Amino acid sequence: MQALALRESATETQAYPTEYLTFRLGREEYAIDILKVQEIRGYEQPTRIANAPHFIKGVVNLRGVIVPIIDLRLKFGLDDAAYNTFTVVIILNVGQRVVGMVVDSVSDVLELKAADIREAPEMSSMVESSHIIGLGTVAERMLILIDVEKMLGAPDMALVG
Repeated sequence: MQALALRESATETQAYPTEYLTFRLGREEYAIDILKVQEIRGYEQPTRIANAPHFIKGVVNLRGVIVPIIDLRLKFGLDDAAYNTFTVVIILNVGQRVVGMVVDSVSDVLELKAADIREAPEMSSMVESSHIIGLGTVAERMLILIDVEKMLGAPDMALVG
């Protein structure tokens, strides 16, 4: 009886759409759960930290909180980006930790139902497959859905525990 109730609850949860913030890195469009997003800010040069991995640009002081800034282009092995007026930092609140991600631009917020999300095919990718929730489709758009908690908790980052 309890297992049936849990299964029905999970099915009901999947039936409701989830909102995702979409952003671009090069020509690809990615999406993350909007509930992990604290704010979106323009890019400002962070203070560099010695011996930090190459994809960690440094840290910024955000209203008294020291926030590590990750450049997702560098993390995913893409070409270096020229920072311009469209470059933004998505401030995430994940696992009681505040982290910033530099992206080329933010597109919009979209609702995706479980039926809109397909499993990502197995292939060699710059984004580790365990960090990909799946591929979302909206009209003609294909979105790579990123699990930011897994990505930020990965051994090479270890920013959230």
